[in-house]
Amino acid sequence: MVINQRIYNVKGLQYIIRSAATSDADELSHLRVQLDGETENLDREPGEGYMNKGDFEELISRDTESKRNLFLVAVVHNEIVGFSRCEGNELKRFAHKVEFGVCIAQERWGYGIGKELLQQSILWADSAGMKKMTLNVLETNKKAIDLYTKFGFEIEGVLKNDKLLSDGKFYDTVVMGRFVEFFLRPYSIDI
Repeated sequence: MVINQRIYNVKGLQYIIRSAATSDADELSHLRVQLDGETENLDREPGEGYMNKGDFEELISRDTESKRNLFLVAVVHNEIVGFSRCEGNELKRFAHKVEFGVCIAQERWGYGIGKELLQQSILWADSAGMKKMTLNVLETNKKAIDLYTKFGFEIEGVLKNDKLLSDGKFYDTVVMGRFVEFFLRPYSIDI
């Protein structure tokens, strides 16, 4: 899916959020490796799960054509500094939801780029009829958890000792979901 680009001005920084284009593929390939090395909040270490230019071209083409996927980039001075994806599922039992993920270059943290990528993704998901958005976040990423909570996400569960980080310790992953309100209904589980 494709959205209209939007321009933001925050703390003296102007940036654009727009849909990814296949011409972004090479830059995204390099950026992903960079971002994986800047923080342990992401799933990969630098170079793991490497995606080359062709991989990104294929992914962007697929996401552009799909009504269930959205691939956004954040651009500062004609340079991509972050991206987000919403990925849906073609299986009927899961067709009502999308999974959200985001990453921003560390030098651009604090300008609301992640917040705007999230907000645009939520607007798209709601307009596309998605009933649920899900995401995973490292337990130590309190700023992200607080942001997601402000946008209506709630903690659905915790994956204990889910990630082994460079300090040799295991950390939990927090599973969060945002539900379209009219979709919610009371339920009970008999155990």
